[in-house]
Amino acid sequence: MRIDLFLKLSRLIKQREAAKQSCERGLVRVDGRPVKPSREVRVGDRILLDLLDQHLEVEVLELPSGNVSKARSHTLYRVIS
Repeated sequence: MRIDLFLKLSRLIKQREAAKQSCERGLVRVDGRPVKPSREVRVGDRILLDLLDQHLEVEVLELPSGNVSKARSHTLYRVIS
């Protein structure tokens, strides 16, 4: 699954276009490296988001298939810091 789609489905970023732009600007890192929006995400990857005044690091626990409900979206990742 592409990282921009994962960020949208997990509701870490509300819109896929915003997730894509964040990746292109270098605000999204996986395992410490800046990534392109097309990078594949795997279970166990650590995603670091540098958005505005917020720094969020999460670990991917599950990859969704199809649309995800708001209640279930929080089970896709674990907040590290």
